[in-house]
Amino acid sequence: MSIRVLLADDQELVRAGFRIILQSDDAIEVVGEAGDGRTAVRLCEELQPDVICMDVQMPGMDGLEATRQIVARPDLAASVLVLTTFNRDDYLFTALQAGASGFLLKNSSPEELVNAVHVLARGDALLSPDVTRQVISRFSDGRAGALAGGATTATGTAVDDLTDREREVLGLLAGGLSNAEIAARLYLGEATVKTHVSKVLLKLGLRDRIQAVIFAYENGLAGR
Repeated sequence: MSIRVLLADDQELVRAGFRIILQSDDAIEVVGEAGDGRTAVRLCEELQPDVICMDVQMPGMDGLEATRQIVARPDLAASVLVLTTFNRDDYLFTALQAGASGFLLKNSSPEELVNAVHVLARGDALLSPDVTRQVISRFSDGRAGALAGGATTATGTAVDDLTDREREVLGLLAGGLSNAEIAARLYLGEATVKTHVSKVLLKLGLRDRIQAVIFAYENGLAGR
């Protein structure tokens, strides 16, 4: 089955470019386009896309508020990929707080955009390498509070439930490594790493690997 994608951007030319890029992949179908956040929410209800490529700055309701409303709806299963020309911390962290599953700059390559849609469609989360470095930098500087409404606050029991290998995987996640990179680092199969990541998220009650990165830094588990 194809991956159903909704494009939300106030510039028609940008949407046209994204459509051409995404539909060059036989597994992706662009099912709709929105020029503002309010329309994006409405079309998400009507079209039930798998992934929404969401711009930040749009008239009326912006992409961050639209993301917040979509993620809060249990009847809407779409993952949100925030796309912006602005490499700014406030957009990044507000998008993460809103529940976005991915964040990509518009100057990324066409291949990176197509890959990001596939990643989110699988139920995974994605931060571009530059964005991951921003998250790490922010937490290393100690300037960020909880980004997930308290969902990343540790309990001793939850952390103690992690095996040594799961702690190791969590630490590498916090370093921005992909499953393939973690597998190579630990001499494990990629499927095994994916299983470890799933167990970490389940035991800690986290939504995705983005929250796992935040959790690791907030609780002193990064780099272990």
